[in-house]
Amino acid sequence: MRLVSIAACAALVLLSAVSTRAADLENTLYIDLKDGRVVIEMYPELAPRHVARIKELARAHKYDGIVFHRVIAGFMAQTGDPTGTGSGGMGDPLPAEFNDQPHTRGAVSMARTQDPNSARSQFFIVLKDSRYLDHQYTVWGRVVSGMEFVDKIKKGDPQSGLVPPPQDRMLKVRVAADEKP
Repeated sequence: MRLVSIAACAALVLLSAVSTRAADLENTLYIDLKDGRVVIEMYPELAPRHVARIKELARAHKYDGIVFHRVIAGFMAQTGDPTGTGSGGMGDPLPAEFNDQPHTRGAVSMARTQDPNSARSQFFIVLKDSRYLDHQYTVWGRVVSGMEFVDKIKKGDPQSGLVPPPQDRMLKVRVAADEKP
């Protein structure tokens, strides 16, 4: 009887580990850049609508080839605009999902206009701690590996951040669960 209980417990632990790994892959984003892969842990529990939008666009391959149009050294690298100008976006505006995740190096947050409920598809990766952005922009993820590749993205004008052509781009963006082994 005891052997059955131990075996049953082991099976439950294994099933739980497989389920947790699958959930982790579902909430992991891969961004392939010219210098390497950036891996982002997404936070669906903190920003469910924003994470859903990112996954939707990644799964439709809408982010593939999109440039980093605004990159300010020591601050952030912004992308996600299909026009490459900073004026475009994909999808309807999302309601803000401000949370307690800090805008520290590696945070991934949604760009928006002055309207807190205007984020669509543009996002930025924080290059240097910028805590003054906390509770004003929706953090939906964090870079867990590949920040050294983000650091190599071509920087823009020191004042505006606008990057002259040719800009660096996201070559491919995928939800990890969708990647073939």
